[in-house]
Amino acid sequence: MTIQPAGIHHVTAVASDPQANADFYLSALGMRMVKRTVNFDSPDTYHFYYGDSAGHPGTIMTFFPWPGAPKGRHGAGQATTTAFSVPEGSIGWWETHLAKRGVETTRPAERMEEDVLALRDPDGLFIELVASPDHHDTDPWDGGGVPAEHAVRGIRSVTLTEHDLDRTARMLGDHLNFRLHAEEGNRYRFRTAAAGTAVGTVVDVVADPRAPRGLVAAGTVHHVAYRAPDADAQVAWRTELANLGIGVTEVRDRQYFQSIYFREPGGVLLEIATDGPGFDYDEPLLELGRALRLPPWLEPQRSDIERALPSIKTEG
Repeated sequence: MTIQPAGIHHVTAVASDPQANADFYLSALGMRMVKRTVNFDSPDTYHFYYGDSAGHPGTIMTFFPWPGAPKGRHGAGQATTTAFSVPEGSIGWWETHLAKRGVETTRPAERMEEDVLALRDPDGLFIELVASPDHHDTDPWDGGGVPAEHAVRGIRSVTLTEHDLDRTARMLGDHLNFRLHAEEGNRYRFRTAAAGTAVGTVVDVVADPRAPRGLVAAGTVHHVAYRAPDADAQVAWRTELANLGIGVTEVRDRQYFQSIYFREPGGVLLEIATDGPGFDYDEPLLELGRALRLPPWLEPQRSDIERALPSIKTEG
């Protein structure tokens, strides 16, 4: 593979209640809503983006909140856990903070020499907070009730649950620049050595041939996106994937980045997203996420779209 990806760009999941989703990620996790828009393919549904102060690549968690959406099923062929990096020594603070908000947490045995706090969001999505000594080149948000010294720094890792480790491992190594770093039981840790990237550099694969097949709906991850530095690199990457016989979409305009999509052998939907133009493309940095933003081709439908969307209140 001649293209050198730079780690995870974002993770997108499905939620049910938009207000409960916003309350959890803005207040409980203290992230910033860096964009309030709609699902461009289904504009009667919100698309929320949460991240650090500016929504840097590697810090972004996004949601399609469909009111009344059925529960999904966690299982093979899915990204089953999303882990966020927090500063070393912060896990005790997070336990107390989350307990005050009625969020149940567990503290699993130390994993791969990391201190981990496990929890679920209102839809049952598996979330972990991982205390990391790594330097982070992100800008933590302190406007959501979480002090900067404890704030989420970005996405630490995703965990993929797979029936077949080997095929997924080959995809990670041959096409995404991840290399096997460590093993612990049936968990295999892959890391990328992308220069200058302190978040989104870890993918864990849990090999479980007996796991049920996952079903994407509320409380599950829809796709995982990896970083391309610019549009030229993305086009080259797409060409290389297509030449290898991997089914990959045309480039799609997501306003804040450009995207292509394909599936890894186990079935997880993957995206390649460009780093730019960024979330201040259509609104000032200080006003990110405050108002509903629509792409130009949906602006003529704004009145109908706003009537169809439930009202929400946000903080931070």
